[in-house]
Amino acid sequence: MINYVDSLQKKNAESLSFYPRQVFEREKEKGRLFLGMLNGEPCGYLYVGAQGKDVKCHQVCIQYDARRRLYGAAIVAVMEQYASEACAASITLRCGFDLDANDFWQAMGYQCVVHQMGGVRRMRTINVWRKQLQAELFETIALEPAAGVVDASVWRKNKQTGTVTQFVRGKQMRDYRAKLVKEND
Repeated sequence: MINYVDSLQKKNAESLSFYPRQVFEREKEKGRLFLGMLNGEPCGYLYVGAQGKDVKCHQVCIQYDARRRLYGAAIVAVMEQYASEACAASITLRCGFDLDANDFWQAMGYQCVVHQMGGVRRMRTINVWRKQLQAELFETIALEPAAGVVDASVWRKNKQTGTVTQFVRGKQMRDYRAKLVKEND
């Protein structure tokens, strides 16, 4: 199971955040890693966070050839059951604005509740999706999901010239981000 999950994550690296193999090993032991099956073979996985008032869906990935065939919906239904059994009020997740998965989450009844600035490398906005599982005092205010295309050419150019490296952190990274945003305005 872990080999499959790690391999599928690497194949879809541009769409997913990265988790080390040890995270998947730990989460499998805790029962928070779900595997989708197709004819007895894995076709995708879902990694969900700890049970609480709000359950976080950290990562979902379905093999390319199994997409748009309801395997994603089936594995999400398992996650929703997991959250309901824990008496969670809601499920939230994050999805890059340029991914087709945003349409999937909307079709599954999730609402976009906020847009967040993503990482510097991909320079993309992140849509935060939420599904209410229990009645709440106030209704969720939904936003139109952000949409667009990612342009990471500035990051690649600056990486090649040495303006930015994987060791840039803290104030230096904030200054670099501000410079990029100013150049793109």
